[in-house]
Amino acid sequence: MKSDIDRLMQELNLDAFIVAGGEEFNAVRYYLTNGAHITHGTVFKVRGKDALLVCSGMELEEAQKSGLRVATTAELGFHEVLKDADGNAQKATALFWAQVLEKEGLSEGRVGLYGTWQVNLTIALYDMLFEETDQYEYVAETTPTLFDKAMLTKDADEIERLKSVAERTNQVMQEAWDYIAGLKPDGDYLLNDDGEKVTIGDIKMLVRRELMARGLEDTGMIFAQGRDAGFPHSRGEADMPLQIGKAIVFDLFPREMGGGYHHDMTRTWCIGYAPREVQAVYDTVMEAFDISVETYGLNKPTHLMQEAVLDYFESKGHPTGRTDPRAMEGYVHSLGHGVGINIHERPSISHTRRDDIFEVGNAVTIEPGLYYPERGMGVRVEDFFIIGDNGELISITPFRKDLVIPIEGVSQK
Repeated sequence: MKSDIDRLMQELNLDAFIVAGGEEFNAVRYYLTNGAHITHGTVFKVRGKDALLVCSGMELEEAQKSGLRVATTAELGFHEVLKDADGNAQKATALFWAQVLEKEGLSEGRVGLYGTWQVNLTIALYDMLFEETDQYEYVAETTPTLFDKAMLTKDADEIERLKSVAERTNQVMQEAWDYIAGLKPDGDYLLNDDGEKVTIGDIKMLVRRELMARGLEDTGMIFAQGRDAGFPHSRGEADMPLQIGKAIVFDLFPREMGGGYHHDMTRTWCIGYAPREVQAVYDTVMEAFDISVETYGLNKPTHLMQEAVLDYFESKGHPTGRTDPRAMEGYVHSLGHGVGINIHERPSISHTRRDDIFEVGNAVTIEPGLYYPERGMGVRVEDFFIIGDNGELISITPFRKDLVIPIEGVSQK
């Protein structure tokens, strides 16, 4: 949580950190500035002091919404530094950062660097920092970083936002179900009111409209049918008509409009009826889902949950990433991951990452799946959970887990 940042800085031996970035969405800056919509703002924090947000004068009003201390580049003297640096932007930025740290009371020490920026500009600036401001030791962490650890658990306000996004996402899933359920069958296909075949692209457009109406935005949903559903991250082909009896993997993971907190959920559907083979695989995946939830325990290593699912799938004869890391069918991914401002955060529920545990405040997915593209199918079911104050695992994805969307006039074989 944000309240842990000073403690984490102490553990990592960081005297300060800087979070920089341009106009790109910047998860760490968003996290620290409480979602203030700024461009090119830089956050400075010296351990033991409140963070300082430095921005241009044009963004002062928006920056003040962050709740942080705010100063403009002009009042801190950036333009004078730029002039002294003969217009060299990277050199001026390096010198300006050192000047801000000095004003914040840090004349030397270890400084962590975070944020999102163009790679070429980042490298040029990094080189200039070492060349011009060698009184500081600049630290470029690898995972888990300070912010990986801080974001690992969510505070009450973050959990409320996650619940709000979850509620709206589940509503959109219902809209998609209801729309499909109301279509007219025509042989193997489905027709809209104009008598046209309904495509995957049509469903995605419907979903995007419903998300936008609820203040959410699509971040690349998966709606993959048949063979495509057998590849876990196939997005699906927009011009492919919906077909009766084909497995569809629908993975919906929107976020708040303009960047913010996500929800992540997956359902597998068959329209009209489910072939026996798909039903059998679906039942196996649902059993794995139930095993996952039963295996949960507060403060238990997360990899034990993944290993329980691996044991189950392997006992049923399915290939897994443990029996063959190169496997392209069967169970080929981890069981889940943290979700927040980023769609993938810690903790990881994987047999290859063994240092994460379940903690109060975690927000995690559980998403077992089996994939057989050459048999024309894939199945995945995913709920999003939070770990409550009492250590209970609470799903915030209440949408039904029915496999078949009934269609009037189609027999459920």
